[in-house]
Amino acid sequence: MILPQEFTAYTSNLFGTGRWEHFMQSFSHETPVSVRLNPWKTSANPFPQSEPIPWCRQGFWLKERPHFTADPLFHAGVYYVQEAASLFLDYVLQQAVTAPVSALDLCAAPGGKSTLMRAALPDGSMLVSNEIDLRRAHILLENILKQGHSGVLVTHNAPKDFAKTNLIFDVILADVPCSGEGLFRRDPAAVKEWSPQNVRFCAQRQRQILRAIWPCLKDGGLLIYSTCTFNTYENEENVRWIAEELGAEILSVPVLPEWKIAGSLLADYHQPVYRFIPGTTRSEGLFMALLRKRGQTNAFSTRPSFLREQLKKYPFLHLLYDGLPLPQTKGREQIPSVAQALSLSVRETDFPRSELSKEDALRYLHREALVLPAATPRGFVLVTYQGHPLGFVKNLGDRANNLYPKPWAIRRL
Repeated sequence: MILPQEFTAYTSNLFGTGRWEHFMQSFSHETPVSVRLNPWKTSANPFPQSEPIPWCRQGFWLKERPHFTADPLFHAGVYYVQEAASLFLDYVLQQAVTAPVSALDLCAAPGGKSTLMRAALPDGSMLVSNEIDLRRAHILLENILKQGHSGVLVTHNAPKDFAKTNLIFDVILADVPCSGEGLFRRDPAAVKEWSPQNVRFCAQRQRQILRAIWPCLKDGGLLIYSTCTFNTYENEENVRWIAEELGAEILSVPVLPEWKIAGSLLADYHQPVYRFIPGTTRSEGLFMALLRKRGQTNAFSTRPSFLREQLKKYPFLHLLYDGLPLPQTKGREQIPSVAQALSLSVRETDFPRSELSKEDALRYLHREALVLPAATPRGFVLVTYQGHPLGFVKNLGDRANNLYPKPWAIRRL
């Protein structure tokens, strides 16, 4: 891998000789493959040849990369393919949040941290999962629906839009857009797009995002700030700016030495921050810091049970999904939705079910017509794989019309 000269000069000095050598050696190794199980849909690990990730209760490293697209369990939301370092969020939330909260994932697409966040938060919590880019927001929505939990609302808004409301959150995750240095090993395009100018641009944009959303965080509330980049401009220096300019205390999270997570790399700055560096940690790159907001202007947050209702009061907020899986109306007919199929609230008695073989499950995910067993009732049928719902068909007897969402369909290889 040929890295930009300016990146090499800066980052080798930042890391120091040992970490830099290990980082460069990591380019000659396969990138680690990891998954996170959905605790609401399975308690059994479908990957017997796997190794637990110590900072995430449902995280596992795999020995090799399977063909995830050809696994119906992946599409059923039984697990999520997620980079190991980002799973550190589970550990941070375990340490910091012990009671139900109203939470916001501000820059949520494609949904890995949002689905993890809702799984990690205490029962009774409510999460708003937001993405400013509409195309990415629909990818986020797909992943949220596959997770199946009703305590997640999906929105498509800019940070400044939330600041126009009276919504106040207990916890905000700001996994901000960054220069992507931590993606260099697995994404050559990130190398081509890197420049010192882009680093500075990202650092300033991150501050704009944080300043815009800051009024929506409760006094005493928690901000989790993260990037997938290495430089101090977007990391330590922005954390220091949050603390000094916006008013926050930087909190410590106890970690084990064997995890090999680095602390601050900014000279003479010794606040607790957490860095995952490829070659040192078994992961790609990640930076994370936990902060508590100071002040006494908004002592009360929006109660989790009221969050859905409150969110709907603001017509300028684009609500893509309110967490309630409802049927679709087409003429006089009520057509069950894929959100209903994948929801954790669906009951065995709600719809007739038909269990599919793996071959038929893949046909379904390709949006091909199926023929169900002769005893299957006519009408809308919930199809499952290994007991896990995938979606609906309309059974006509001689064939079953496929109702799997067209944008979600997988391609034949």
